[in-house]
Order: sequence, then C-alpha cells, then structure tokens
Amino acid sequence: MTPVMRAFTPCAATDPGQIRRCRTLGAGNRSTGWRLFLLALVIAVGLAPQLGCAVTIDSTVGEATITAADLARRTQELSGDEFAGRGPAGRGEPVTLEYLEAEYRRLGLDPVGDDGTYLQRVPVNGITLDPETVRMEVPSSTPAARRGELEPLSFGEDYVVWSLHEEAAIDVTAPLVFVGYGVDASNESWNDFKTDVRGAIVVILVNDPPVAGKFGDAAMTYYGRWTYKYEEAARQGAAGALIIHETEAAGYGWQVVRSSWTGEQFSLPSPTDQPAPTRFEGWISQRTAAELFSSAGMNLADMVASASSPDFAPVPLGFAATVHLDNQIRRINSHNVVGKLGSASESEVDDEYVVYSAHWDHLGEDTDLADAGEDGIYNGAFDNASGVAALLELAEAFGALEARTRRSHLFIATTLEEQGLLGAQYYTSHPLVPLEKTLAVINIDGINVWGRTEDVTVVGLGNSTLDDILLAAIEPDGRSLTPDPEPEKGFFYRSDHFPFAKVGVPALYADAGVHFIGQPENYSELVREQYNLLNYHQPSDEFDPTWDFSGAEQDIRALFQVGFAIAQTDVWPTWRPGNEFKAARESSLEPSEH
Repeated sequence: MTPVMRAFTPCAATDPGQIRRCRTLGAGNRSTGWRLFLLALVIAVGLAPQLGCAVTIDSTVGEATITAADLARRTQELSGDEFAGRGPAGRGEPVTLEYLEAEYRRLGLDPVGDDGTYLQRVPVNGITLDPETVRMEVPSSTPAARRGELEPLSFGEDYVVWSLHEEAAIDVTAPLVFVGYGVDASNESWNDFKTDVRGAIVVILVNDPPVAGKFGDAAMTYYGRWTYKYEEAARQGAAGALIIHETEAAGYGWQVVRSSWTGEQFSLPSPTDQPAPTRFEGWISQRTAAELFSSAGMNLADMVASASSPDFAPVPLGFAATVHLDNQIRRINSHNVVGKLGSASESEVDDEYVVYSAHWDHLGEDTDLADAGEDGIYNGAFDNASGVAALLELAEAFGALEARTRRSHLFIATTLEEQGLLGAQYYTSHPLVPLEKTLAVINIDGINVWGRTEDVTVVGLGNSTLDDILLAAIEPDGRSLTPDPEPEKGFFYRSDHFPFAKVGVPALYADAGVHFIGQPENYSELVREQYNLLNYHQPSDEFDPTWDFSGAEQDIRALFQVGFAIAQTDVWPTWRPGNEFKAARESSLEPSEH
C-alpha cells in the first residue's frame, strides 16, 4: 500500500544527550540498541556532528509485514511449473516479468526502467551448440604406442565446451598447455604465464593457488573464480580454455557442470576495449584430466603440486587437441525488473538510494529430459524464487511504513545471474540511479528454509561496516554473526552483489546461520550438503511444503532493519581499510560525500 506521507524534520545531533533524544531508527524494543550502535559508530569514525535524524518512524510496522507464511507463498508461486524454470529469453521470462510487474504495481513501487516501465532491457547474445556435432578429440591414452592416434571424448560425461563467439562453426586444433591456476596477479607477486601461451588450449586448475599468506589464505579471491580464469586466458591470447573440475574445490558436482553449461549460453556484447573471449571455453572432468596427463607421461597430482609454487611456469603436454562445435545464434533482450520507493518529500537526500537485489532467473527447461518422460523444468525454488519472495516482502515492508524514509529504496530483480551475473553486471554499467549516490546493495540469493538460528552468516564478513548494522539489528534477539563456513568456495564472488562491489558500492550478502535452534550441531552442514548433492541446479529444486520459513522471517526482518538504518542516518556504509573494493568507492565519491 502507499504509505502516508509525513513531514521530515532533521535534527543535528552533536552530543550523546541530543542523540538519545533523536529517535531516528524506529520505535519498540530495538530503538535503544540501534541508538547505542549509531552513537558508537559515529564516535568511532569521528562524524558525530554530521548525524542527522528524522521524526519518529515506527519501523516495527513494516517489519511485521514480513512473515514466514508470505515468504513460503511467494516462493511456491514463483517456482510453479507455469514459470517454466524462469529461463531468460525462454517461455518462462514473460510469465515471470508479468508476475513481478504486477507485484511491483500492487506494492506501490515507481517504475524506473526503460520507457517508463519497470523493465531494463539487457541485450545479450544467446549461443546454443548442437550436441550432435560437438567433438573433442585428444591422443589416445592406451597404449603408449598409440599416442599419435586421436580418440573422441564424450560430451557431457568427459567434458563440456561452448563458445561465446558469434560464429556458426568453431574449429580449433591447438597444443594443450597446463597453466596451473591460470593466475596473473602482480599484487600477489604471482604469474602462471611466464611463457607465451598464445594460440594454445590452456588447461587450468580451479580455485586460488594454496599458498600461505597469499590469495586470502583459506578464503577464495576473485582469482579463484572460473569467470576470472576464462577472462585471463583471453587476455593471454589463448585459443581455448579448459578448467579441470574438482567437486570439493568447485563446491558442486559434475552434474552441475553438465546442467549449467550444456544449454544456451548468454553473454553481454563484448566491450571494444576488452580482449575477445577465447574461441571456446569449457570444463573437463578430473578423471579425463588425469588420463590426459597420463598420455603425456605426467601425473596429475604431481602437476597440481608443482602449480603451488610461485616459480611455476606453463607446461606443454606435448600434443594437440581438436575441438569442433556448431552454434545457433540469436540476439535477444532479457530484463532486469526495477522499482523505486521514494523518500520523504522534504528530505535533502532523496536522490540517495539503498538497493535490494535478488535474481529472478534460473535454468529454464531441458526438453531432452521432458521428451524422455522425466521432469525437465528447473523450478529453482530455493535458487532463487525464495530470494525474490524476500525482495517483494521487503518492498511491501517499506511501503507499509507510516512515513517514507529519508533516502529512497531501489528493488532490483536481476536476470542472467546463472549465466555469470550478467544482469547485475549490465545494471552497474548502465545504472538507473547514480552509483555514487547508491549507499549499499543488500543481496538475497536463497533464504533460510530450515528453521530458526542463533546466528546469521555473512559471506565476506569483515568487508564493510554493513556488518555492524546487521549485528545491531539481530543483537536485541540474542543473535550473532558467523563468517562463511566455506570461504574456500568463493561465494562472495558468485552472486549479484559482486558487480556492485567491483564498482565500489558496499555490499552485504547474508545467508542462513549455522547454529539451528533445537537441531544437532552439524545440522547446517547436513542440509547444505543434501541440497548441493540432490537439488542445486537440478529439476529437483522444487518447493517443499515441509520447509520451515521461520528462520527466513527472522533474517529478512533483520535485512529490513539494515536498509531502514542506512536510509535514516547520515553515516554512509564504508568498506574496511585494506578491502579490495575500497579504492573504487573512494575514487567515485567527492570528499564531502563520505
């Protein structure tokens, strides 16, 4: 519903007494904790004279609209078969967009997309290879006397490949070269490309080099992401790039590789100032990689160990591989869905924004499975119908407040996240509100459907002062923050807040806690492992009526309070000193703005 507008009356809080009298951040049992937190934060950063306050807004009115029942209902709706797996540019996209636009209108959000609509066009190239024609041949692994003979590998079982080049046919015959972790990072004094690999097919390991004191130690950096490795291979002039899949290191099994990279692949138009992608990209199974190295008279484990040294240099395998694939190409538009809830009309900061994001897309449909009589719809209930349900609940909560907040809120349902964060990447290069006026992005990608927890996990805990604001929101309930229990899997770089972070916008990515109330200590690990094994990027990711959304209600209410706090105070969230994104933020802001 449209909130009742109230006059905004700032006050300048310059001492503790004034701050205690200035009820900026809501009424109820949370307000004292919020005020004490803000006082501590303002004193810590030396900005107490800048703290501005608004007339009292009872934030609990909005917070109360976020319920487990509503989160479950919306998740079930968005993951229904009629949405056809919410595949971008597929038959599920118009249905999804119609649903989201109707909800945005009902919730009173203003359209800020193209041509006065909620939709921001995201132009992409869609390239589908013909699985009947794809071919990858390598020297036979048996016996040694047949090393000059080629044998075909099995597409989908031994490898997957695709091309982002807009060409009907791709043919590459080139030498295979092992490049270790495929990293060129001067800031880490590391270069895996000490010799020229132009024109070669590079074979790459997943994750960062496991070297103490470098690359975030246990936590993955962007150098460990598959997107970086393909980008770096292109910068090095390689003809093709193959990543060796390892289930533990990648964080998902081979079945996820097969389901995620064998359908239509999307890409944004390549910037003219960036190198073109390699002629093809792909993955090979660990078993296939071991056989390849064996054919070259090498041991894969020994080569992996050698790649952990800064002295590593590329190793030619001594033979070439041949890759052929035929493409069907289309140029299409997918869409981000963007709505705005404006600020108080008298606010002097109404052109500043707090962003909530969640990706609406999933993997669509697999017609081959359907033709075989199996379930071919990738419903994506957890990933990420649940996150979009939370996004809509948050929009409804802010709309239910008795008065608008000082700053505006933007709600972005992004597309093409599953294709490499393309919708968010497009938005940050074509923002609908100024990025230098965007105080933070709060991203939601899968919510807690397993019950209440004593904590909230923050992926990238310690990156920014957004952690402090979230902690202040949950401490009154006796809850705490927990760092990502699997930092080696690089989740911070795997969702839609990351393109915002790259351009400097402080980003918060919260996840379900790990300490479930009334459950065994290892319950979190068990349910995550079960989901990753059985449901992640599979048709089985369907709505489960036994899911318990009470924990999600807790968490999304806390994220509401985070956005509410940012919208009301003059203290901007900032990256911590030494954070990799801090320089990008500072270069985009005038000194007076931060």
